[in-house]
Amino acid sequence: MATHAVAVFMVHTRRNADAAKLLLGAVFGVLVTDRHGAYNWWPDRLRQFCWAHLKRQFQTMSERGGDSARIGKALLEEVGRLFHFWHRVRDGTLKRSSFQVYMRALRGRVEALLAEGATISHAKTNKTCRKLLKHTESLWTFARVKGVQPTNNAAEQIIRHGVIMRKLSHGTHCEKGSRFIERILTVHATLRLQKRNVLDFVRQACEAALRGTTPPSLLPVNVAARPDIAA
Repeated sequence: MATHAVAVFMVHTRRNADAAKLLLGAVFGVLVTDRHGAYNWWPDRLRQFCWAHLKRQFQTMSERGGDSARIGKALLEEVGRLFHFWHRVRDGTLKRSSFQVYMRALRGRVEALLAEGATISHAKTNKTCRKLLKHTESLWTFARVKGVQPTNNAAEQIIRHGVIMRKLSHGTHCEKGSRFIERILTVHATLRLQKRNVLDFVRQACEAALRGTTPPSLLPVNVAARPDIAA
């Protein structure tokens, strides 16, 4: 899990709802995720589906032929417009108020395409469209809530170091090993987000443990709160 200033790693045997609840705790703020069902207990109006993941799914649709290809290609065109508008907002060349007007029209077109896709004969495209229609609020939270990103790219980038470590080491094999790895990855990622020195923090933490004094904190100082959490 990652915010703009803190990242938290958890090593768990499963990637299910129980694990997600253990990591995330009580519902608070906006959660930006892929469409994995483990996060479906989070309220739709406080969740944002990652549009980078959706783009890949629409690309797959467009390669299936027939009605699926037609709908997939049309959805990809809308995704292109979405990111074009978003990048302009991010760069300061489009007012957020205008962006929201554009997004209302875009939302209507996307949901009409999904509704059409839910009626075609291709089973996989039909299923994807029906599932998205059940969680339409989670497609547009970023347009409604300022500060929320349309992708979970930040969390994907942060977890990459841990994924590489797991592949090289073949994972952990005991409880103590799991707790150490999740904590040291949390320290490393959080300090990099805050542009703090990792070695200095670890040294101070070790000295505090040896001397019985107060250890340094990973919590940021004087950092404004933001509403999005990426997982």
